[in-house]
Amino acid sequence: MNSTRFIDSVVLLAVSAVLNCSDNNNPVATYPTVNRRDKIPSDISKRGPESDQHPPILHSDHYAAPISLSSAVNSAGAEDSPFILPDGKTLYFFFTPDVRVPVEKQLLDEVTGVWVSHKTGDQWSDAERVWLQEPGKLALDGAVCVQDDEMWFASAREGYTGVNMFIARWVNGKWSNWRYAGDRLMREIQIGEVHIHKDDLYFHSERSGGKGGYDIWLTTRNADSWSDPIHIDAVNSGTMDGYPFVSADGNELWLTRTYAGTPAIFRSLRIDRHWSAPELIVSQFAGEPTLDAAGTLYFVHHYFEDGVMIEADIYVAYERNVD
Repeated sequence: MNSTRFIDSVVLLAVSAVLNCSDNNNPVATYPTVNRRDKIPSDISKRGPESDQHPPILHSDHYAAPISLSSAVNSAGAEDSPFILPDGKTLYFFFTPDVRVPVEKQLLDEVTGVWVSHKTGDQWSDAERVWLQEPGKLALDGAVCVQDDEMWFASAREGYTGVNMFIARWVNGKWSNWRYAGDRLMREIQIGEVHIHKDDLYFHSERSGGKGGYDIWLTTRNADSWSDPIHIDAVNSGTMDGYPFVSADGNELWLTRTYAGTPAIFRSLRIDRHWSAPELIVSQFAGEPTLDAAGTLYFVHHYFEDGVMIEADIYVAYERNVD
Protein backbone atom coordinates (compact mmCIF):
# COMPACT_ATOMS: atom_id res chain seq x y z
CA MET A 1 0.00 0.00 0.00
CA ASN A 2 3.08 2.21 0.15
CA SER A 3 6.86 1.93 0.25
CA THR A 4 6.80 -0.33 3.32
CA ARG A 5 5.16 -3.08 1.26
CA PHE A 6 7.31 -6.16 0.72
CA ILE A 7 7.88 -5.02 -2.85
CA ASP A 8 6.89 -2.07 -5.01
CA SER A 9 6.40 -2.05 -8.77
CA VAL A 10 8.96 0.72 -9.28
CA VAL A 11 11.79 -1.54 -8.07
CA LEU A 12 10.86 -4.69 -9.98
CA LEU A 13 13.63 -4.17 -12.50
CA ALA A 14 16.24 -3.84 -9.76
CA VAL A 15 15.00 -6.97 -8.00
CA SER A 16 14.88 -8.89 -11.27
CA ALA A 17 18.46 -7.87 -12.00
CA VAL A 18 19.62 -9.26 -8.65
CA LEU A 19 17.72 -12.51 -9.20
CA ASN A 20 19.00 -12.94 -12.73
CA CYS A 21 22.59 -12.46 -11.59
CA SER A 22 22.32 -14.81 -8.61
CA ASP A 23 24.21 -18.07 -8.39
CA ASN A 24 21.68 -20.81 -9.00
CA ASN A 25 24.27 -23.40 -7.91
CA ASN A 26 24.62 -22.00 -4.40
CA PRO A 27 25.86 -24.95 -2.33
CA VAL A 28 24.02 -23.86 0.85
CA ALA A 29 21.73 -26.78 1.73
CA THR A 30 20.13 -25.53 4.94
CA TYR A 31 18.27 -22.41 5.97
CA PRO A 32 20.33 -19.88 7.95
CA THR A 33 19.64 -19.25 11.61
CA VAL A 34 18.34 -15.69 11.77
CA ASN A 35 17.44 -13.18 14.46
CA ARG A 36 15.45 -10.39 12.88
CA ARG A 37 16.15 -7.92 15.68
CA ASP A 38 19.90 -8.21 15.08
CA LYS A 39 19.33 -6.68 11.65
CA ILE A 40 17.53 -3.56 12.90
CA PRO A 41 19.92 -0.56 12.74
CA SER A 42 20.84 1.06 16.04
CA ASP A 43 19.67 4.48 14.84
CA ILE A 44 16.03 3.31 14.65
CA SER A 45 14.25 3.59 17.99
CA LYS A 46 10.96 1.85 18.68
CA ARG A 47 7.88 3.96 18.07
CA GLY A 48 4.64 3.47 19.93
CA PRO A 49 1.28 5.06 20.70
CA GLU A 50 2.85 7.53 23.13
CA SER A 51 5.05 9.06 20.41
CA ASP A 52 2.86 8.52 17.36
CA GLN A 53 2.29 11.74 15.40
CA HIS A 54 -0.61 10.18 13.47
CA PRO A 55 -2.28 7.43 15.56
CA PRO A 56 -5.03 5.28 14.06
CA ILE A 57 -8.50 6.76 14.45
CA LEU A 58 -11.44 4.47 15.29
CA HIS A 59 -14.78 5.29 13.62
CA SER A 60 -16.90 2.38 14.84
CA ASP A 61 -18.70 1.71 18.13
CA HIS A 62 -18.33 -2.02 17.54
CA TYR A 63 -14.64 -2.03 18.50
CA ALA A 64 -12.55 -0.92 21.43
CA ALA A 65 -9.67 1.43 20.73
CA PRO A 66 -6.90 -0.27 18.70
CA ILE A 67 -3.74 -1.25 20.58
CA SER A 68 -0.30 -2.30 19.43
CA LEU A 69 0.66 -5.97 19.78
CA SER A 70 3.45 -6.96 22.15
CA SER A 71 7.18 -6.87 21.46
CA ALA A 72 7.06 -10.57 20.58
CA VAL A 73 5.51 -9.40 17.31
CA ASN A 74 6.31 -5.71 16.96
CA SER A 75 9.84 -4.31 16.82
CA ALA A 76 11.63 -1.15 15.71
CA GLY A 77 11.57 -2.61 12.22
CA ALA A 78 8.49 -2.83 10.00
CA GLU A 79 5.84 -5.48 10.67
CA ASP A 80 3.32 -5.37 7.85
CA SER A 81 0.69 -7.32 5.91
CA PRO A 82 -0.80 -9.38 8.79
CA PHE A 83 -2.93 -12.48 8.40
CA ILE A 84 -4.60 -14.12 11.41
CA LEU A 85 -5.94 -17.67 11.31
CA PRO A 86 -9.62 -18.16 12.30
CA ASP A 87 -8.77 -19.56 15.74
CA GLY A 88 -6.90 -16.34 16.58
CA LYS A 89 -3.78 -18.22 17.66
CA THR A 90 -1.50 -17.95 14.62
CA LEU A 91 -0.44 -14.64 13.09
CA TYR A 92 1.56 -14.35 9.88
CA PHE A 93 3.13 -11.05 8.86
CA PHE A 94 5.77 -9.52 6.63
CA PHE A 95 8.89 -8.09 8.25
CA THR A 96 11.77 -5.94 7.06
CA PRO A 97 14.28 -4.43 9.50
CA ASP A 98 14.73 -1.02 7.86
CA VAL A 99 12.23 0.66 5.53
CA ARG A 100 15.01 2.91 4.20
CA VAL A 101 16.77 -0.02 2.55
CA PRO A 102 15.97 -0.57 -1.15
CA VAL A 103 14.03 -3.72 -1.89
CA GLU A 104 16.82 -5.21 -3.98
CA LYS A 105 18.99 -5.14 -0.83
CA GLN A 106 16.21 -6.45 1.40
CA LEU A 107 16.27 -9.48 -0.88
CA LEU A 108 19.75 -10.34 0.44
CA ASP A 109 19.41 -9.69 4.18
CA GLU A 110 17.98 -13.15 5.13
CA VAL A 111 15.34 -11.68 7.45
CA THR A 112 13.02 -9.74 5.15
CA GLY A 113 10.05 -11.94 4.40
CA VAL A 114 7.26 -13.87 6.11
CA TRP A 115 7.26 -14.50 9.87
CA VAL A 116 4.80 -16.20 12.21
CA SER A 117 3.89 -15.84 15.90
CA HIS A 118 1.71 -18.18 17.97
CA LYS A 119 -0.59 -17.22 20.81
CA THR A 120 -0.85 -19.19 24.05
CA GLY A 121 -3.32 -17.74 26.50
CA ASP A 122 -2.87 -13.99 26.16
CA GLN A 123 0.78 -14.14 25.10
CA TRP A 124 2.29 -14.12 21.62
CA SER A 125 5.46 -16.12 21.04
CA ASP A 126 8.62 -14.64 19.56
CA ALA A 127 8.12 -14.67 15.82
CA GLU A 128 9.85 -17.26 13.65
CA ARG A 129 10.90 -17.09 10.00
CA VAL A 130 8.71 -18.90 7.47
CA TRP A 131 10.80 -20.17 4.56
CA LEU A 132 8.90 -20.43 1.29
CA GLN A 133 11.74 -21.29 -1.07
CA GLU A 134 14.52 -23.86 -1.28
CA PRO A 135 17.64 -23.23 0.84
CA GLY A 136 20.14 -21.09 -1.02
CA LYS A 137 17.54 -19.67 -3.43
CA LEU A 138 16.69 -15.98 -3.46
CA ALA A 139 13.09 -14.89 -2.95
CA LEU A 140 11.20 -11.98 -1.43
CA ASP A 141 7.89 -13.25 -0.05
CA GLY A 142 4.89 -11.58 1.55
CA ALA A 143 1.13 -10.94 1.40
CA VAL A 144 0.15 -14.26 2.98
CA CYS A 145 -3.38 -15.68 2.94
CA VAL A 146 -4.17 -19.07 4.49
CA GLN A 147 -7.17 -21.35 4.21
CA ASP A 148 -6.91 -24.76 5.88
CA ASP A 149 -3.73 -26.38 4.48
CA GLU A 150 -3.38 -23.93 1.58
CA MET A 151 -1.28 -20.77 1.66
CA TRP A 152 -1.31 -18.10 -1.03
CA PHE A 153 1.57 -15.64 -1.07
CA ALA A 154 3.23 -13.11 -3.33
CA SER A 155 6.87 -13.49 -4.27
CA ALA A 156 9.66 -12.13 -6.43
CA ARG A 157 11.95 -15.12 -6.96
CA GLU A 158 14.48 -16.82 -9.15
CA GLY A 159 13.09 -18.15 -12.41
CA TYR A 160 10.17 -15.71 -12.58
CA THR A 161 9.76 -12.18 -13.88
CA GLY A 162 8.29 -9.60 -11.52
CA VAL A 163 5.98 -10.40 -8.60
CA ASN A 164 3.73 -13.45 -8.86
CA MET A 165 1.34 -15.34 -6.61
CA PHE A 166 2.31 -18.79 -5.38
CA ILE A 167 0.48 -21.53 -3.49
CA ALA A 168 2.03 -23.68 -0.75
CA ARG A 169 0.71 -26.69 1.17
CA TRP A 170 1.00 -27.53 4.87
CA VAL A 171 2.73 -30.91 4.91
CA ASN A 172 4.31 -32.59 7.94
CA GLY A 173 4.28 -29.44 10.04
CA LYS A 174 5.69 -26.99 7.51
CA TRP A 175 4.80 -25.10 4.36
CA SER A 176 6.14 -26.78 1.23
CA ASN A 177 5.22 -27.91 -2.28
CA TRP A 178 4.96 -24.28 -3.38
CA ARG A 179 3.93 -23.69 -6.96
CA TYR A 180 3.22 -20.81 -9.29
CA ALA A 181 -0.47 -19.82 -9.32
CA GLY A 182 -0.51 -20.01 -13.13
CA ASP A 183 -0.83 -17.77 -16.14
CA ARG A 184 -4.63 -17.91 -16.08
CA LEU A 185 -4.65 -15.98 -12.78
CA MET A 186 -1.50 -13.90 -13.23
CA ARG A 187 -1.59 -12.96 -16.91
CA GLU A 188 -5.23 -13.27 -18.02
CA ILE A 189 -7.18 -12.36 -14.88
CA GLN A 190 -4.31 -10.19 -13.55
CA ILE A 191 -4.71 -10.82 -9.85
CA GLY A 192 -2.92 -8.75 -7.24
CA GLU A 193 -3.04 -9.57 -3.53
CA VAL A 194 -5.73 -12.08 -2.67
CA HIS A 195 -8.03 -13.57 -0.08
CA ILE A 196 -9.32 -17.11 -0.63
CA HIS A 197 -12.70 -17.97 0.91
CA LYS A 198 -13.86 -21.49 0.10
CA ASP A 199 -13.50 -21.52 -3.72
CA ASP A 200 -13.91 -17.77 -4.14
CA LEU A 201 -10.72 -15.81 -4.74
CA TYR A 202 -11.11 -12.10 -3.93
CA PHE A 203 -8.31 -9.95 -5.28
CA HIS A 204 -7.36 -6.41 -6.14
CA SER A 205 -6.27 -5.45 -9.61
CA GLU A 206 -5.77 -2.52 -11.94
CA ARG A 207 -7.20 -4.56 -14.82
CA SER A 208 -9.45 -2.77 -17.29
CA GLY A 209 -13.14 -2.46 -16.52
CA GLY A 210 -12.70 -1.07 -13.02
CA LYS A 211 -13.38 2.37 -11.60
CA GLY A 212 -9.76 3.45 -11.38
CA GLY A 213 -6.66 2.38 -9.49
CA TYR A 214 -6.99 -0.87 -7.59
CA ASP A 215 -10.49 -2.37 -7.60
CA ILE A 216 -11.69 -5.54 -5.90
CA TRP A 217 -12.72 -8.46 -8.09
CA LEU A 218 -13.83 -12.06 -7.65
CA THR A 219 -13.00 -15.27 -9.50
CA THR A 220 -14.25 -18.73 -8.51
CA ARG A 221 -12.37 -22.04 -8.63
CA ASN A 222 -13.94 -25.06 -10.30
CA ALA A 223 -11.53 -27.98 -10.01
CA ASP A 224 -8.41 -26.65 -11.75
CA SER A 225 -10.06 -23.78 -13.64
CA TRP A 226 -10.97 -20.22 -12.68
CA SER A 227 -14.05 -18.29 -13.80
CA ASP A 228 -13.93 -14.98 -15.60
CA PRO A 229 -13.51 -12.23 -13.00
CA ILE A 230 -16.49 -10.32 -11.60
CA HIS A 231 -16.10 -6.67 -10.63
CA ILE A 232 -17.64 -6.11 -7.16
CA ASP A 233 -19.09 -2.77 -8.11
CA ALA A 234 -20.74 -1.95 -4.77
CA VAL A 235 -17.46 -1.91 -2.81
CA ASN A 236 -15.29 -0.08 -5.33
CA SER A 237 -14.75 3.64 -5.76
CA GLY A 238 -12.76 5.90 -8.07
CA THR A 239 -9.75 5.67 -5.78
CA MET A 240 -7.71 2.72 -4.48
CA ASP A 241 -9.77 -0.20 -3.18
CA GLY A 242 -7.52 -3.10 -2.30
CA TYR A 243 -6.19 -5.76 0.07
CA PRO A 244 -9.50 -7.63 0.50
CA PHE A 245 -10.35 -9.84 3.46
CA VAL A 246 -13.56 -11.86 3.81
CA SER A 247 -14.85 -12.90 7.24
CA ALA A 248 -15.12 -16.59 8.11
CA ASP A 249 -18.91 -16.54 7.64
CA GLY A 250 -18.56 -14.85 4.25
CA ASN A 251 -20.77 -11.90 5.21
CA GLU A 252 -18.15 -9.18 5.65
CA LEU A 253 -15.77 -7.86 3.02
CA TRP A 254 -12.98 -5.73 4.46
CA LEU A 255 -10.72 -3.55 2.36
CA THR A 256 -8.21 -0.73 2.37
CA ARG A 257 -9.12 2.59 0.76
CA THR A 258 -7.59 6.05 0.79
CA TYR A 259 -9.37 8.38 3.21
CA ALA A 260 -8.29 11.95 4.04
CA GLY A 261 -5.02 11.33 2.23
CA THR A 262 -3.87 8.13 3.99
CA PRO A 263 -4.83 4.43 3.92
CA ALA A 264 -7.92 3.49 5.94
CA ILE A 265 -9.95 0.38 6.69
CA PHE A 266 -13.51 -0.07 5.42
CA ARG A 267 -16.08 -2.85 5.81
CA SER A 268 -18.92 -3.92 3.52
CA LEU A 269 -21.73 -6.22 4.71
CA ARG A 270 -23.48 -8.86 2.62
CA ILE A 271 -27.21 -8.19 2.91
CA ASP A 272 -29.65 -10.34 0.92
CA ARG A 273 -26.70 -11.61 -1.16
CA HIS A 274 -25.64 -8.05 -2.05
CA TRP A 275 -22.67 -6.10 -0.74
CA SER A 276 -23.44 -2.81 0.99
CA ALA A 277 -21.55 0.44 0.50
CA PRO A 278 -18.37 0.20 2.63
CA GLU A 279 -18.33 1.96 6.01
CA LEU A 280 -15.22 3.52 7.51
CA ILE A 281 -13.84 1.58 10.51
CA VAL A 282 -10.26 2.80 11.15
CA SER A 283 -8.43 5.64 9.45
CA GLN A 284 -5.00 7.31 9.41
CA PHE A 285 -2.21 5.09 8.11
CA ALA A 286 -4.21 1.92 8.81
CA GLY A 287 -4.70 -0.91 6.33
CA GLU A 288 -4.75 -4.58 5.37
CA PRO A 289 -7.43 -5.77 7.81
CA THR A 290 -7.62 -9.43 8.87
CA LEU A 291 -10.01 -11.01 11.38
CA ASP A 292 -10.27 -14.18 13.39
CA ALA A 293 -13.53 -16.12 13.65
CA ALA A 294 -14.46 -14.19 16.82
CA GLY A 295 -14.37 -10.91 14.90
CA THR A 296 -11.15 -9.53 16.39
CA LEU A 297 -9.63 -7.06 13.95
CA TYR A 298 -5.90 -6.97 13.20
CA PHE A 299 -4.28 -4.45 10.86
CA VAL A 300 -1.03 -2.71 10.04
CA HIS A 301 -0.32 0.85 11.17
CA HIS A 302 2.50 2.89 9.65
CA TYR A 303 4.36 5.51 11.66
CA PHE A 304 5.00 8.69 9.72
CA GLU A 305 6.99 11.59 11.12
CA ASP A 306 7.26 14.85 9.21
CA GLY A 307 6.09 13.08 6.07
CA VAL A 308 8.63 10.24 6.33
CA MET A 309 7.74 6.64 7.11
CA ILE A 310 9.73 5.35 10.09
CA GLU A 311 8.38 1.87 10.82
CA ALA A 312 5.18 -0.19 11.00
CA ASP A 313 3.41 -2.28 13.65
CA ILE A 314 0.54 -4.74 13.86
CA TYR A 315 -2.45 -3.43 15.83
CA VAL A 316 -5.51 -5.20 17.21
CA ALA A 317 -9.04 -3.94 17.94
CA TYR A 318 -11.36 -6.15 19.98
CA GLU A 319 -15.10 -6.28 19.45
CA ARG A 320 -17.21 -4.96 22.27
CA ASN A 321 -20.85 -5.36 23.12
CA VAL A 322 -22.95 -2.49 21.81
CA ASP A 323 -26.41 -2.00 23.26
